[in-house]
Amino acid sequence: MTEIRLKGVSFAYPDGTKALEDLELTVRAGERVAIAGQNGAGKTTAVKLMNGLLRPTEGTVEVGDWDTKDRTTAQLSKKVGYVFQNPDDQIFHNEVIDEVRFGPKNMGFDEARTDELTAWAIGLCGIVKHGEENPYNLPYSMRKFVTVASVIAMDGDVVIMDEPTAGQDQVGLAILKDVLDELGRRGKTVITITHDMEFVAEHFDRLVIMANRRIIADGPASELFSREAVLKESMLKPPSAAIIAQSLGLPEGIIRRKQLEEHILAREPH
Repeated sequence: MTEIRLKGVSFAYPDGTKALEDLELTVRAGERVAIAGQNGAGKTTAVKLMNGLLRPTEGTVEVGDWDTKDRTTAQLSKKVGYVFQNPDDQIFHNEVIDEVRFGPKNMGFDEARTDELTAWAIGLCGIVKHGEENPYNLPYSMRKFVTVASVIAMDGDVVIMDEPTAGQDQVGLAILKDVLDELGRRGKTVITITHDMEFVAEHFDRLVIMANRRIIADGPASELFSREAVLKESMLKPPSAAIIAQSLGLPEGIIRRKQLEEHILAREPH
């Protein structure tokens, strides 16, 4: 499996604008990590360095035993798949099934394996009935699942998702949970950029918080959501369960709805 390491990584655009400064980050194989922070913190730049869409100005990005400077984006995509924030930046086929098949087919899988991966991905993402439709005829939320399916069908070790909850209703959030759980069962590494702290609290144990082009905190989400200085600097709000728990005087570290319910029930007289 594939570990990702950013060592002393900085990145500046050609006009000199700095997007990242001296990042140190290791994501272990099979880990599930959320990256959070306000717009401009450097989150998307950081993950684009992981699959070769961008190259570090300084430092080293390692994907497994590969230095990304020595590999093409096509080579890196075999290990690290990236789901764009906007699905319209990623979709280019006229039928959903062709969009999802494109990745595994171009990875060199034979017809049977391509069919197997395609069927698995569209089933997991809840888009089987849309297989022959034009993706652009689907609502935004469904187009996002088309791109998720197209990336996970490539069967890489690492899946990066940029703001996957944007535009999703409760049905979409339930599908996302199933996707995360299935990828976990298959030993995949999942890295998610998100502004949705409820999503982080419910589904991610490790949280990386960025602000001003740097990583300012990295650790268990249950701990970071109680660090007021970190939340203030990153302009993040803790999940509602943590806010309610604090107002009730419950112990720190409660960030999930189920945890909150259990503590409240435990306090009620029987």
